[in-house]
Amino acid sequence: MAKDIYKKLAKHLDNLPGGFPATKSGVELRILRRLFTPEEAELALKLTVLPEEAEAIARRIKLDLNETAKRLEDLARKGLIYRIESEGKPTKYMTLQYVIGIWEFHVNDLDPELIHDMDEYLPTLLDFETWKKAPQLRTIPVEQSIPVQLEVMPYEKAEELVKAQKKIAVAPCICRRERSMVGEGCDKPLESCIVLGRGAEYYIKNGLGRSISQKEALEILQEANKAGLVLQPGNAQQAGNICCCCGCCCGVLRTIKRHPEPASIVSTAFVATADVSACDGCGICLERCQMDALSLDEEKVVRDVNRCIGCGLCVSTCPTGALALVRKPESEQPKVPKNWRDALYNLAKERGKIGVLSRSIIKTKSKLTRPR
Repeated sequence: MAKDIYKKLAKHLDNLPGGFPATKSGVELRILRRLFTPEEAELALKLTVLPEEAEAIARRIKLDLNETAKRLEDLARKGLIYRIESEGKPTKYMTLQYVIGIWEFHVNDLDPELIHDMDEYLPTLLDFETWKKAPQLRTIPVEQSIPVQLEVMPYEKAEELVKAQKKIAVAPCICRRERSMVGEGCDKPLESCIVLGRGAEYYIKNGLGRSISQKEALEILQEANKAGLVLQPGNAQQAGNICCCCGCCCGVLRTIKRHPEPASIVSTAFVATADVSACDGCGICLERCQMDALSLDEEKVVRDVNRCIGCGLCVSTCPTGALALVRKPESEQPKVPKNWRDALYNLAKERGKIGVLSRSIIKTKSKLTRPR
């Protein structure tokens, strides 16, 4: 019975935009058993991408309202489903995809066994072909690398994303925390995951992060550049988060770095160029690059354009100005969805899950409209 419920939950999660593909080893089921009790898994199965009030869910699953509300809140507090709160309105709950979602919400209760299972699962979970067409994150340049004359859209500047929000939180980076717990961490700043808007409210209420001002968020971005961290906001113009990532710990960057051509996978509008005549061979850029896109040949910088993800980290500290950031040709510009709903729709479409999601919503709505 318990084994069946986890298989059903795995299929349920795989039907969501982010996916949760099966493996031969069954590691995905081990992960679910670590995160969900059988009772929690059963309730999580009842939710869809359609946000619902506890009363509607209780009526649909034929369970006492008070009991339903308590169990839903327990799941939300554990980071297993998503809670939406609006002033003056009842709280709503909805299903939550595994990544980006459930996994990130467990930043404060990791253990070595769960981390080991995630390490085993990540290469299967992060499908390169899907990520190329509908990534969940994109790369934008650090502000210090952007020349005045370069045309940059507001959603391509981390500072503008921050200034557009009133509610902001900062949380520990789950990737650096997990690597540290298994003895593979680095000395980059830990508290560096910026969460914006409604997501910030969820992080604060669940004790995953703390509320910060725009000024403090901008200071974190400044520190990210100093520490050599790649800025990766959610793949939407109205981004809900900005990850500050290192190539040694970040699950996404570590996985993409193993690919021979990271530039073909990452969503980025920019690329670094080099004026070899101005290079003095100091090698600072080699240490800053998180994708091993730079090398030295006879004390002059050499670019591997197929590995450059346009983060600008090499540019912002180049002492001679030999490196610069330019916009890619129009034909290579990524299409950035307007908001997270559009981004998830694109992801579901690429994974062939639009029909499944639509049927799930229709089924839910039909139960809600039946006479009591």
